[in-house]
Amino acid sequence: MTSLTRTLLAISLTTAFAQAENPFVGRWALTIPGGGAGWLGVEEKDGALSSSVLWGGGSVVPTAGTKVEGDQLIVTRVSKAKNQKKGTEEQVTETITAKIEGGALKLSTVKSKADGKAFGQAEFTGKRIPDLPAAPNLSKVKFGEPIQLLNGKDLTGWRLIKPDSDNGWSMVDGILQNRVVKAKDKHFGNLRTDAEFEDFNLKAEVRTQEASNSGIYLRGIYEVQIMESFGKPLDSHHMGALYSRITPSVNAEKPIGEWQTLDITLVDRHLTVVLNGKTIIDNQPVLGCTGGAMTSDEFKPGPLFLQGDHTNVDYRNMVLRPVVKPAQ
Repeated sequence: MTSLTRTLLAISLTTAFAQAENPFVGRWALTIPGGGAGWLGVEEKDGALSSSVLWGGGSVVPTAGTKVEGDQLIVTRVSKAKNQKKGTEEQVTETITAKIEGGALKLSTVKSKADGKAFGQAEFTGKRIPDLPAAPNLSKVKFGEPIQLLNGKDLTGWRLIKPDSDNGWSMVDGILQNRVVKAKDKHFGNLRTDAEFEDFNLKAEVRTQEASNSGIYLRGIYEVQIMESFGKPLDSHHMGALYSRITPSVNAEKPIGEWQTLDITLVDRHLTVVLNGKTIIDNQPVLGCTGGAMTSDEFKPGPLFLQGDHTNVDYRNMVLRPVVKPAQ
């Protein structure tokens, strides 16, 4: 073996070892500037890094660039912003820099436009999300006594997440209704349970209205999408999906105005959704929070909450059975 060959082999082995030991690869729960919930996933394939991010609301989206320089991870995001004075759109590049300190991420962000001027500087934090366990055997999971979440009379046991929001929620003839008025001075709120839960099975009925766009947030973290999507192609943003994360395997929606049944099971960060008697998500792993989550912490109890800031929707017969944990 020549000296050059040995050198090239040593470089190759060192590179492979560094990639295998890349401390940034994995999934990270973020607390983004302002305190909102975010998520960062970093992958390595064939020696190349890639990443995707969730930034508060919206969907999980791929980033424009991912690289490691020294002890820092550098992620870039590219978006468009309106220039109100010029009436045009400008490209905005956001650079997120992360370092690992004490097993957690310490991150900073800065934005720039075409002129190179920096703005939007902020610092925030992240925590590594532990690996997912194996899919649970749901036939062996024990559930507790049923809890009726709706009393059919009033909103006892529920409250707005933001008390100063406009309240479109009311109980009418045993049905929980959300009615939204589109106006600049109106900001309708999301409704949460007073009680908080860990893993559970939830059964509910929902009736979409014209252009309904709502959601049931499990533990305030994971949104099962409620949407008027009858007749539309499969999509991770349509009825019964885990919003932007898990696409239903089959279409099972009913037409607008018909009552639809949901049977949702969340156990060990795995999700099952049965819509109108058809299993559309079958014990699939959940990789992190979804847009609009109350927190990115997947390991603490949280409420159910119903998205009410978009459109009209109806719910009834919501019954939850908590998972009974085996005695230690």
